[in-house]
Amino acid sequence: MATRAHNFFAGPAILPVPVIEAARDAAYNFADLGMSIMEISHRSKEFDQVMVEAQQDALKIMGLSADEYAVLYLGGGASTQFAMLPLNFLHTKADYVNTGEWATKAIKEAKMLGETNVVATSEDANFNYIPKDITWTPGSDYAHITTNNTIYGTQWNTMPDTGDIPLVADMSSDMLSRPLDFSKFNLIYAGAQKNLGPSGVTLIIVKKAWVEEKAKKENLTMFKYATHIKKDSMFNTPPSFPVYVVGQTLKWIMNEGGLEVIEERNIRKAKLIYDIIDAYPEYYKGAVANKEDRSLMNITWNLPTEELEAKFVADAKAKGLYGLKGHRSVGGIRASTYNACPVESVEALAAFMEEFKKNNA
Repeated sequence: MATRAHNFFAGPAILPVPVIEAARDAAYNFADLGMSIMEISHRSKEFDQVMVEAQQDALKIMGLSADEYAVLYLGGGASTQFAMLPLNFLHTKADYVNTGEWATKAIKEAKMLGETNVVATSEDANFNYIPKDITWTPGSDYAHITTNNTIYGTQWNTMPDTGDIPLVADMSSDMLSRPLDFSKFNLIYAGAQKNLGPSGVTLIIVKKAWVEEKAKKENLTMFKYATHIKKDSMFNTPPSFPVYVVGQTLKWIMNEGGLEVIEERNIRKAKLIYDIIDAYPEYYKGAVANKEDRSLMNITWNLPTEELEAKFVADAKAKGLYGLKGHRSVGGIRASTYNACPVESVEALAAFMEEFKKNNA
């Protein structure tokens, strides 16, 4: 196999090598059928096993019961969930915390469907912190947060207490990166292409009783969670190949030792970069105001000038370090160190940062 590049793209993003190898093989000859997994019926027993295992493994990793929670694999990305969530559950009012671009987009969709309260925001400081001491609106249908903010490099490192209000989270860019009490959430959704698999599928974990008791009964068929729960994500043809790859990623997480091992590794990787940012704060200017709000998945910083930032990205690419240019809306530098990013890649980036400063200070 050719040498793997050091991949820091924010999404679509790096996948574990064993997952890529399994996907390569399944793309040609799946389950010794003489056909690609992309060529077989989603109603076949072979693909049914893929779907069932991907559902069971997600719940196993998260410590959730199949009696209480449904696992859905749907198309449309997290952006579709911005609308699907309020279409199902926004009856009178909902609370949202705005911590960045994706939260802003979720709020925009919800506002078109009902009363939407932005109960906290970090927009005043270009989303460089996570709001604290939030006052939730009594009687809200749900409270929505975005657990990791891919563009700005902030992360909820302590989940909020919303009391009796059902908690919902967009976990697209830090899903299954650390142990959490996932039972605190009524619904979690995550576009796969950042930390779970390829683009084209979205993972949704939803409390069945919430759907049964609170979801709107009269709704567009394809936008009803109940539709997909009843048919086990098979109401229509699912994104079969992406589901397979996510399923392989879940098995990789379990084979690695579970979320405790994954988190320990993610902390170690992030520390390598944050230590350099902290050592040279006038040169590598961290974009996140408070250390407790720093993301383990997306590390963001600036250099003294845009010219130096452009040179940093170009020189890094020449050394096989890809995907370090910050999001177009904020500029700067961003290193996405998702679960599948090897420690060795982050060590290579840390060494490059030291060398770059020495040569360009």
